[in-house]
Amino acid sequence: MKKISTFLLVFCSISHFWCQVAPTKDFNNFFVSFQDGFFRQIEIQPIISYKAGDELVAYIDTRGNLRLWDGVERKDVTALNVQYEVSDHLLAYKIAGALKMWDAGKFQTLTTFAKDFAVKDSIIVYQDSRYNSLSVYCNKQIFPVLTYFSEFAMPTTIGENIAIFKDNSNTYHAFWNGKTYEIGTFNEEIMNFDIGTDVFCYKDPYSQTFIAFDKGEFLEIESLPIKKYKSGRGFIIYEDLNGNLWHYGNQEKKQLSNFSTSFWDVKDDMTIWAENSYLFSYSNGQKQDVATYIPTSYLIKNNVFAFKNLMGGVSAMVNNKLEEITNMPDSEFEIYGNKVLVRLPNKSLIILNEGKKYNN
Repeated sequence: MKKISTFLLVFCSISHFWCQVAPTKDFNNFFVSFQDGFFRQIEIQPIISYKAGDELVAYIDTRGNLRLWDGVERKDVTALNVQYEVSDHLLAYKIAGALKMWDAGKFQTLTTFAKDFAVKDSIIVYQDSRYNSLSVYCNKQIFPVLTYFSEFAMPTTIGENIAIFKDNSNTYHAFWNGKTYEIGTFNEEIMNFDIGTDVFCYKDPYSQTFIAFDKGEFLEIESLPIKKYKSGRGFIIYEDLNGNLWHYGNQEKKQLSNFSTSFWDVKDDMTIWAENSYLFSYSNGQKQDVATYIPTSYLIKNNVFAFKNLMGGVSAMVNNKLEEITNMPDSEFEIYGNKVLVRLPNKSLIILNEGKKYNN
């Protein structure tokens, strides 16, 4: 009996951790979330605002209280006016000078002297005015990464688990996985870093070489200048001077296209691009034909690419499989985890989840 109880406890803990939410307002203006095949009501009364990630949604209810729904239970966070931000896994909120957070079911105070802050998938970056320092919350630990001698600003380049900042000598540094790495001093040169997850890239303004930071290492990817670059989850996509599109990951290069792509984009696990009027996607090592047109609007998240189709409705590439969700024009759509949430003009809802469509 003890073994069975232990198994149930572990199973519930795993289920709670991986529970995904898909929140929205239905046609009755009720606040709901799609889970386990149906739309579950979170609030009866209208809410003021909400912000959501894959695993949680934080919202201000009709009385001005901040609440949290993690897919299992609703939690009252605070009844005070707050500034709050969420990512797929984390919530941070500021009450006066106190910066507090929620991570995997636990609340914690980061500092009582907070200024500005930013919340990403795996890190919270914030200014602590008590010590005039910049700190990062990562892997359930707080890392004071830099103390400033005078006034300082928040880093402008922050990724899902990487933050890039300048110290008092204008030297660039990167914080990743609990460690700080020196990038270099570039004086007045404009630096354009693009950060993904575990990787980032930039052009060296002196040598014009293309450099990648890949899981703790700085590597030269190209010795010649390139046109454009963007980082994903553990990989980098870039376009060379000849218009060829390249994929770099695990210290290997692979050519995706040599047809001078007219358009391309990257986020998380998904890459999309157009050759003439043909649209392609690349995810998990597979290239797929998507459409014979470039969509007027689209979203990319995780391994999902959702877009407006020719009929004005919504289609999606999920796990390298093309799905038509609706052909009703003027439909709105969002991505949560591996789900695509579509709001039709009549305020009814459609969810595409694991190849099946659900309606409210």
